[in-house]
Amino acid sequence: MKTARSPLLPASLIAAALTLAACAGSYGGGSMPARMEGGMLVGSNGMTLYTFDKDEAGSGKSACNGPCAGNWPPLLAMDGDRASGDWSIVTRDDGKRQWAYQGRPLYYWVKDQKPGDTTGDGFNKVWRVAR
Repeated sequence: MKTARSPLLPASLIAAALTLAACAGSYGGGSMPARMEGGMLVGSNGMTLYTFDKDEAGSGKSACNGPCAGNWPPLLAMDGDRASGDWSIVTRDDGKRQWAYQGRPLYYWVKDQKPGDTTGDGFNKVWRVAR
């Protein structure tokens, strides 16, 4: 025996899924751009985040551009993300937007291989695990 299916049900489920996907990763939608884990900030992928001593806290700028950003990829903000509380967004030299915590832009380190790695801490005496 066949049951009748409402054509609106699949469409409504698709619409709900698209709405949730659009909000995923957006701090403006209520999720955090990073989380505290083991006493340090980590990105949504669990990888350690770092600060750069040459970034002037609160300046709204990143001092790590070009080849530097190749080794220290910024924690990028999406177009719909909005700053709140300790979280702010700086505009990079390339026009991309980057998350900052307490005024300090945040970066990943390309040589960290797995969540929990902190191989960039103290690198060149100017990179620090974000806490």
